[in-house]
Amino acid sequence: MSRPALDPDLLRAFVAVVDQRSFTRAAKILNRTQWAVSSQIKRLEDQVGQTLLDRSTTHVDVTPAGESLVGYARRILSLGEEAIQRLRAHEVEGRVRLGVMEDYGTIHMPGLLKSFALAYPAVEIEMETGLTSAMVERIGPDFDIVIAMHPVGERSGTLLGKERAIWVGSHLLDVNASDPLPLALYHSGCLFRKWALEALDRSGRAWRLAFISHSLAAVEAVAAQGLAVTVVKEGTRPSSLTVLGKADGLPKLPLAEIRLHTASPLSPAGRFLADHIRTSWSSAPKLRLAHE
Repeated sequence: MSRPALDPDLLRAFVAVVDQRSFTRAAKILNRTQWAVSSQIKRLEDQVGQTLLDRSTTHVDVTPAGESLVGYARRILSLGEEAIQRLRAHEVEGRVRLGVMEDYGTIHMPGLLKSFALAYPAVEIEMETGLTSAMVERIGPDFDIVIAMHPVGERSGTLLGKERAIWVGSHLLDVNASDPLPLALYHSGCLFRKWALEALDRSGRAWRLAFISHSLAAVEAVAAQGLAVTVVKEGTRPSSLTVLGKADGLPKLPLAEIRLHTASPLSPAGRFLADHIRTSWSSAPKLRLAHE
């Protein structure tokens, strides 16, 4: 004959007594009478067929059987709480306005947002892609969350990782023979554009802006046709572009920090998404950024 399943209320009383080493203190924490807690422990001992606690007038000791059970009891209670929290999470509703860089919006975010949507199906995400330096200034009025790129040393927001800026181009273009060097870059305000032009000026390499666009995809497509070189994040380099460097007469570019910025106050839906982004970036290998 099978034994009945362990009652979480009995396990909760047992864990409270173990933690407090006192029926009186455990009863106070559980908002029950001492007699009620003692009765619960007796019912649990009858159920498992073991003495779990050694009682005396001054203190309570845990028996070997009790030591074996308490770890399972904590896990059962923890899983129960986790299940309730997950079910309640499905009730969260609202709209979250998210700002992110264009390449992350097409490469990293779709999978992350899919897993978020499975956990929080009633939350609506409104995502805008583009230059995130301007988005950070609009946190609150226009955005709840922004994943932005900064120079190393930025103190605001939460650091998610670092990305190396790299030169890329096509085998169709002879970079060493190109004078001045044709560039395809994002429009004014782009951190990588600023770094690229400053690095070329310091190195004495002549350059010209051959193509400028508000679309990163357009910039990369032009570079892939051999019309110019451009700058991308190492972690999001498209396969159609080859990494260029010192051998091509191009200077090294800096690291960038990727930081998470949130509005204050943040709605419950916003908090869940911000937490999901932090957790996903730290635990999922595909979302880890290239570190120094």
